[in-house]
Amino acid sequence: MTKHITGTREQWLTARLSLLAAEKELTRQSDELARRRQELPWVRVDKAYEFETDAGSASLADLFQGRSQLLVYHFMFGPDYKAGCASCSAIADGFNGIATHLANHDVMLWAVSRAPLAKLQAFKRRMGWTFPWASAVGGDFNFDFNVSITEEQQRLGGSGYNYQSSGPSMVTGTLPEAVVRNADMAGSDPVAYMRERPGMSAFVLEDGVVCHTYSTYARGLDGLWGMYQWLDRAPKGRNEAGVWWRHHDAYGKN
Repeated sequence: MTKHITGTREQWLTARLSLLAAEKELTRQSDELARRRQELPWVRVDKAYEFETDAGSASLADLFQGRSQLLVYHFMFGPDYKAGCASCSAIADGFNGIATHLANHDVMLWAVSRAPLAKLQAFKRRMGWTFPWASAVGGDFNFDFNVSITEEQQRLGGSGYNYQSSGPSMVTGTLPEAVVRNADMAGSDPVAYMRERPGMSAFVLEDGVVCHTYSTYARGLDGLWGMYQWLDRAPKGRNEAGVWWRHHDAYGKN
């Protein structure tokens, strides 16, 4: 017998209408946040970033591919990883169709990681993905946009993430189980795994000038994680205890 409250259809409808009012208010708040994002000042990007892509070397401006807007998902795939981060992979599982729609609405969507291009291409084939993915290996892009840190920064602490200082060294004490689990799925040492962090950044190209317009990190990525939007509407919600997800081709394997 369920322990959850039960009721009549009339009671359900009364409660649902009350919830609907709250959902509509949240939608209005979300619209207002979107407006405020678009009102952020644009910051000119003068550094000459270089990326490796399937078509060869590319600048940040090249990634726009004729569009005026660029969205970059900072995918956790460090140079020493054997596979992409399973959490980032779960987010990226929704990119294929979305990238096509965005590309036909003046917006390019790219994933960018520090792993060498050959690793990204192999993992992309494994996952069956078609969205564009660039390597920033050897460059400053990931570091400048606060999604990668050096071994020294990790050892000494004080590097910033999500607009806050990380504080003391990140390599002391017991690491969270979620970090250990995700590192194992990526085939990486947990300490090295933690030198990469997830994020998303937006850019605009006008009159030949690229500007940075927005970045978000950590829980700011929740809205991009499609499976959670569905789970939040499922009867038992997220209903999780630790890291339960895997690469989509790993379910059913030991």
